[in-house]
Amino acid sequence: MRREGALNLTVDFAQYAVLRGLFGVFHMCGIDQNMRTAAGCGRLYFRAVQRHRERAIGHIARSLPHLSSDEVHQLASRSVESLFQMFMVETVAIPRLLTPTTWPHYVKPNHIGKPLRLLVGRDPIIFVTGHCGNWELLGFVLALLGFHMSALARPLDNRWIDRWIRDVRQARGLQVLTKWGATTEVQRVIEGGGRIGFIADQNAGDDGIFVPFFGRLASSYKSIGLLAMRYDIPIVAGAARRCQSRFSYELDDLDIIYPHEWKDQPDPLFYVTARFNRAIEMGIRRAPEQYLWVHRRWKSRPPHERLGRPMPDRLREKLRSLPWMSDEEMERLERPIEPLQVR
Repeated sequence: MRREGALNLTVDFAQYAVLRGLFGVFHMCGIDQNMRTAAGCGRLYFRAVQRHRERAIGHIARSLPHLSSDEVHQLASRSVESLFQMFMVETVAIPRLLTPTTWPHYVKPNHIGKPLRLLVGRDPIIFVTGHCGNWELLGFVLALLGFHMSALARPLDNRWIDRWIRDVRQARGLQVLTKWGATTEVQRVIEGGGRIGFIADQNAGDDGIFVPFFGRLASSYKSIGLLAMRYDIPIVAGAARRCQSRFSYELDDLDIIYPHEWKDQPDPLFYVTARFNRAIEMGIRRAPEQYLWVHRRWKSRPPHERLGRPMPDRLREKLRSLPWMSDEEMERLERPIEPLQVR
């Protein structure tokens, strides 16, 4: 066991060393050239890896049915390009290029007036975003501006790479909480008046709460809504949208959900969870080419779909109680969906 542990440690360090070396050479070029190179790598990956290509195409075709086949294919390719730009270029470049004096050259906070007014207060806030644009940049910029920010993140399997990425994320004051066993830390941040951020469009498994997302029910974690309800604090949904595939971004305020808005709802937790998922969807629609369409957002299905049964009346009533629900959207949610034939 000791020998196996030493071997794993050696392999992890070798992977880390190679990755750091490649990133060091890659980032000797200018940022715009690197963004173009990363997009090219993304295009090659999209053509080479069938299962991710088909998954992205299938998700887009279902979520945006008004698009033609060519438009779906093009959008899927651009989404993978965006993913490569984020991880190959932006993850490393952000702490190097964004400083207290240089950030206005790269980031336009045009649409975050209301969240900023909340931030200058002393009350805790929950921030949510999705896998769209640069989800790492949002919390980084707010921490850079002097606001105490914490974010929940899943630790990577490779301890060396995990430590490197965590140091990059925390370079300007963002506190990163590891996802495993972080409940106590999250509660401590909120009780201390801090701000905590979540990537809120992850699949929560069969036991999650199923709410609408692009015309299908998607499993979402209950913890965000439960935290907001327990501490009576607002939820701010936002996104950092890349401008024209360059190292330039706009911060978008997608929605703010205040406690008084959910207290009179028939099912407050369902309402809160559905509403911030709706806000994330609105952000994705502004830049669908920047969404992580290869993400298994709809992997888990609600019980009635798993059993091949019609939607239960109770769930139908919850959905119809949502103030923004339309007849067209309701029809899409009730329509049976065949599973994707990709892994």
